[in-house]
Amino acid sequence: MIKRLIIVGYGSIGKRHLRIMRAQLPLANIRVLHHSSCSESHEFADGCYSSLKEACNFRPEIAIIANPAPFHIEVAQELVNIGCHLFIEKPISIDMEGINDLIEIACAKNVLIQLGYNLRFNESLVHFKSLILDSKIGKVLSVRSEIGQYLPKWRLNFDYRAAVSARKKLGGGVLLELSHEFDYLRWIFGEVTNVSAIVCKQSDLEIDVEDSAFITLQFAPNNNYPDPGPIASLCMDFLRHDTTRTCLAIGVAGSLRWNATIGIVEYWEKNATKWEIVFQHQNQIDDTYVAELNHFLDCVSEHKMPEVTVEDGLAVMRLIGAVRLSSQSKGKNIAINHFNDIEV
Repeated sequence: MIKRLIIVGYGSIGKRHLRIMRAQLPLANIRVLHHSSCSESHEFADGCYSSLKEACNFRPEIAIIANPAPFHIEVAQELVNIGCHLFIEKPISIDMEGINDLIEIACAKNVLIQLGYNLRFNESLVHFKSLILDSKIGKVLSVRSEIGQYLPKWRLNFDYRAAVSARKKLGGGVLLELSHEFDYLRWIFGEVTNVSAIVCKQSDLEIDVEDSAFITLQFAPNNNYPDPGPIASLCMDFLRHDTTRTCLAIGVAGSLRWNATIGIVEYWEKNATKWEIVFQHQNQIDDTYVAELNHFLDCVSEHKMPEVTVEDGLAVMRLIGAVRLSSQSKGKNIAINHFNDIEV
């Protein structure tokens, strides 16, 4: 049973994790670490710290790192050094610096780290993946993935210009904020060998980060996808007024389409005349967060490997690094070596 837990960061996602963890661990001593004043009330928490040293002296058994991404690695390294198991919100960082060191420390200290890519716990996406791996549409030839939502409408009654998503120094921009897409595409279709991309700011939004990315990913051949592996197009933006998160897989025996906004998976059988709904489940807003945190607690209790590892977080950062490098080179094709970091 976990007795001491700390939540690092008290923004919207930190508050969500705090509320969920209080429900899961009603008897635990849960503290919050954030660098503003601790004089304000922290609902569901037993106390607050304003320095990392105080938080480490608390000797938490687990920590939820939910502060802005540029500060994840520094905090994570300090907490891992005292043997604290970590749940780190996505993305793991803003680049690859320090991630390998964190992995080494965690291995030496026998510490578990789980990444917060909660879409892996989305029931409709899990079903989409299972159908693809069961060869529902045969060999997958190509993939179309889209994610888009108008940034000023992300959070009601909140100035989008002050949000993490809009600010470079806090790890904003579509590549980092919407990095779920990189993770789930790897999870379903395997490692990426080559990337080409154009990343840009197209709108008049008052942000200092990219609002759009147009990316082509070449997947490696594997047991499920023999040579050549599938090719995916990924479009990401902060601009769409029709909120969209979809993935279409085109195979030799038909197509499968996932629509996250309504929680459905559709199948177009070879020679069919219309889409057939083969799965439907609309998640409530907390469902995937509760599922991923329960999984984390189970992994700590049983000391088993998490579904989403720190190595998965590193792989996503390699992809983002390759995307940035390609865009800087006007869409040049970039080969990814998964044993060496990409220099950007």
